[in-house]
Amino acid sequence: MSHVYCPECGFQNPETSNYCSRCGALIVPEAGAETTMSFDVDEGSEEGESLLETLGITGPALVVRSGGGMAGQPFQPTGALTLIGRSPECDIFLDDVTVSRRHAEIAREDDIFTIRDLESLNGTYVNRKRIESTVLEDDDEVQIGKYRLTFLQR
Repeated sequence: MSHVYCPECGFQNPETSNYCSRCGALIVPEAGAETTMSFDVDEGSEEGESLLETLGITGPALVVRSGGGMAGQPFQPTGALTLIGRSPECDIFLDDVTVSRRHAEIAREDDIFTIRDLESLNGTYVNRKRIESTVLEDDDEVQIGKYRLTFLQR
């Protein structure tokens, strides 16, 4: 089931809602503001490698699938710790009220990436399950607020 977020309070409502169930504000559906991109990448194919290069990805990355008009934007974890949140000081800046200022962090130890929720209000989800901390695998779906991202480790 898809959801829409209240423009006033940020509450997650069912897609068919006309009014927010928390604050009663009118929910006006955005006309084509969000798009979902899908693509298949074969590790050994030249076509897959050129797609990753087109996206600007040269290593492990989170690619925005939907949310905030950022579909297709890649973020590469930098260094040992990558901070995700609504604060401009974060390494991965997701500008939306559904994202906490310091929402989650990705820790890198060699080729192992671990995502940890930083006691955010709306939680961090990996493959549609709320997590406190988990190891990220190739093609995992990460949801932070209204953003859905895919972790690629190619």
